[in-house]
Amino acid sequence: MADNRSGASGAFVVGMLLGAAAGAVTGLMLAPRSGRETRKLLKKSADALPELAEDLSSSVQLQAGRLSGKAVQNWDGTLTRLKQAIAVGVEASQRERPQAEATEVASHPRDPA
Repeated sequence: MADNRSGASGAFVVGMLLGAAAGAVTGLMLAPRSGRETRKLLKKSADALPELAEDLSSSVQLQAGRLSGKAVQNWDGTLTRLKQAIAVGVEASQRERPQAEATEVASHPRDPA
């Protein structure tokens, strides 16, 4: 459950960054400034995009690493439980086999011919 929250918080951060970038561009385009001022602000924003993209990339890589680690952990737990279940099944089968054979022999006696 905690991992679900960390995935949701990662998605929230990504959404927040994208929303901030979209809001900044929209605000610049609608602001009552001269073309020169707007171009200067757009250049500053464009210059900040690589850093924003790097932050976003780092965030995505971090989330992917967490999810990958959790998937491996879940798989290891599932594999352990599966091995235990197989071992219990084999043990039960070996324990019940003599009874099953005895029942089969009793219900189908061989002819002494």
